[in-house]
Amino acid sequence: MSACTTCGACCANFRVDFSVYEHEEHGGRVPAGLAVEVTDSTCRMRGTDHARPRCAALYGRVGEKAICGIYEWRPSPCREFEEGSDACAQARRRHGLDPLPYDI
Repeated sequence: MSACTTCGACCANFRVDFSVYEHEEHGGRVPAGLAVEVTDSTCRMRGTDHARPRCAALYGRVGEKAICGIYEWRPSPCREFEEGSDACAQARRRHGLDPLPYDI
């Protein structure tokens, strides 16, 4: 079972920018209400540009039980994020969680 189903640290740690073509209003799958256009070519997940980022699609409590409300429609940066990576360890540390004890 993936540690991601209880973690959510990445969703409350990084800015999530992606192509406007992934946005629902431009033919993509990311729901319109959860993202904003930043430039003519870039969108951002709501909540990820705050001083303490937290994606608007994240439900639950980081480190306990956190899930993505749009997992099937999440943008490419989320799809490409690797469980157990250095970025994962960094996000987990920022939330007081130990890095995962294995390499993925």
